[in-house]
Amino acid sequence: MSTRNLGKLFTPSSIAVLGASNTPRSVGNTVMRNLLAGGFKGAIMPVNPKHQAVAGVLSYPSVAALPVVPDMAVICTPAATVPGLIAELGERGTRAVVVLSAGLREGKDDGGQPLTAKMLTAARPHMLRIIGPNCLGFLSSPFGINASFAPSVIKGGDLAFIAQSGAVASAVLGWSAARGIGFSHFLSIGDAADVDAGDLLDYLGKDPHTRSILLYLEQVTAARKFMSAARAAARSKPVIIVKAGRESAGAAAAASHTGALAGSNEVYDAAIRRAGMLRVETIQDLFNAAETLGHGRPKSGDALTIVTNGGGAGVMATDELAAR
Repeated sequence: MSTRNLGKLFTPSSIAVLGASNTPRSVGNTVMRNLLAGGFKGAIMPVNPKHQAVAGVLSYPSVAALPVVPDMAVICTPAATVPGLIAELGERGTRAVVVLSAGLREGKDDGGQPLTAKMLTAARPHMLRIIGPNCLGFLSSPFGINASFAPSVIKGGDLAFIAQSGAVASAVLGWSAARGIGFSHFLSIGDAADVDAGDLLDYLGKDPHTRSILLYLEQVTAARKFMSAARAAARSKPVIIVKAGRESAGAAAAASHTGALAGSNEVYDAAIRRAGMLRVETIQDLFNAAETLGHGRPKSGDALTIVTNGGGAGVMATDELAAR
């Protein structure tokens, strides 16, 4: 597993927005306005050769023209442009990029090379880390980052959320905002071509701003890395997961959505239990977990009360607790 350069994603000092736009309701316009409204204290630099300014902020025609090296960049441009922009950012010194653009998994360049492979090849020499592509974006309340085109903002809190589905992420954002549930970090990882759930579990398991971790996953691509990170994170924090694709029809749908096989439900059940995570069945269950963890506070000390409707159950609960 690797958390290399993820610090540039979670704690950047400057952010560039490639494809920033003044077109109302466009992704580039929404991302710029979300970043400006989020309270980020560092430099926010729009990049678009067609605009002198975006959302009232001086714009730059290219990555090379930026006055400082952006720690993080957000790409909102068409899929075909992404590999070249990744190469430019890597050469400039950027080490974390959120790629919102869709279509890389299906697209190819003029020579027939898949765009995702070309993007990763451009990133590799610079050890540049990529969230996405095809994702909603990244939000972080401790640092005022809203690098997303989500219609909702997040309230500060100590829950971290990771989702492979942008639609699910958007639904959770809307639900949590209405109920006052706060998050430390909120990540939509989309195709997860580079940074995946295992990498983020490894990072968030040690993150001082995060007390609990919630996940929505459709498939796991690097099982050994994921299991190692999940075990480590679950030892210190509650980790709750919805693993979609339980039945064969759902697994087929997940494969078409994420581009990878979902795997056996029984295998996932066993792996999740072994790692010490809690699997829940529905988004409503995940919402309930979020509400419980968001409002609950851990107790300290050695006092424990057992409430039961029968003495035998209380005796067995006491035996089990003592044995553990």
